[in-house]
Amino acid sequence: MARLIDLKTFTDSRGNLTVIEDALPFTIKRIFYIYGVDGSRRGGHRHHKTIQAAVCIKGRCKIRNNDGTVKEVFELRKPSQCLILEQRDWHEMFDFSKNAILMVLASEKFMESDYIFDEYDN
Repeated sequence: MARLIDLKTFTDSRGNLTVIEDALPFTIKRIFYIYGVDGSRRGGHRHHKTIQAAVCIKGRCKIRNNDGTVKEVFELRKPSQCLILEQRDWHEMFDFSKNAILMVLASEKFMESDYIFDEYDN
């Protein structure tokens, strides 16, 4: 089931520093960014093997999730907030603000055969 976690953040008069260290339930093998989205929806899949962590490092976006039992919408608005998406979590990203940058960290390198595009019927 998808879940939000708060990343360790240090704040002082100089600004904020957010750390992704020992916070994820996997070793990072791939990182990608989504930005400049024109109102389209992104994602629309789940995985056989890959676990992902999504952080909106600038702006905001929403992620609709369906794990086969529960449907939820998460709004990412802070770079210290991270959404963990398990393999079974069918997800799509949408409603990106104009300046949004969504960073996704993945447990596996890209493999086309890892993707399942059909959403659950629930």
